[in-house]
Amino acid sequence: MRLINSLKIAFSMYTRIPTPKADWTEQNMRYVMCCFPCVGLLIGAAVWAAGRLLDALPFGRAFDTAVLLLVPLFITGGIHMDGFLDTVDALSAYQPAERRLEILKDAHTGAFAVIGAAVYFLLDYAVWSEVTTETLPVLLPGFVLSRVLSAFSVTVWQGAKKDGLAAGFRQAAQKRFTAAALILEGAAAATAMFVICPRAAFLETAAAAGAFVYYRYMAYRKFGGVTGDLAGWFLQVCELAMAGSVVIGSALWS
Repeated sequence: MRLINSLKIAFSMYTRIPTPKADWTEQNMRYVMCCFPCVGLLIGAAVWAAGRLLDALPFGRAFDTAVLLLVPLFITGGIHMDGFLDTVDALSAYQPAERRLEILKDAHTGAFAVIGAAVYFLLDYAVWSEVTTETLPVLLPGFVLSRVLSAFSVTVWQGAKKDGLAAGFRQAAQKRFTAAALILEGAAAATAMFVICPRAAFLETAAAAGAFVYYRYMAYRKFGGVTGDLAGWFLQVCELAMAGSVVIGSALWS
């Protein structure tokens, strides 16, 4: 029952899908991070369904690409992109970690966040415009893997703050169980990639690992640890890096 309640909290927090209510007690929050990758599973299925539907409709590549990009954004409500924008603003300030953490909490959107959003979506559109029906399936487990790594960082790594949602999930989590579950979920996502296309999977997992290593370096050096916003930043960067690696790799070996 606690696991089901944790699943409800994960979906109510990280999606806009109407979800049965669960009380945000410490017991119910113990396994939220374990359930977070399930959101990626849903997104991957939705992107696959949208791709199949678009293949049957007489629209051009530009329209198809825009729809595929918007599907995850509509499901999540942009919560991770919000973290990406806040982080871009904070990273653009040459200030101590304490000041950067204050910028993360600032509700105002800075110029660097706007520029960062424009650059991100331009790159994301360019990458996904090159995705084909052959390369799309191997990208779908990436929505799970990015959330596995993001949840792992929130659960295991040092927190930059003692308050906030990420801190609350970290403090309530059954750390050993959660870490073990996330490792299994990540292994399952990576295995699915290799079954679909070994060459693309190698590039995709390498890109995710590279983004993960840089994320830890950046979070500790610039902020003194991780926050929910930083985890959202990583998730967006990781998914772009994985898709980009597959598209570039496919172009080189074709």
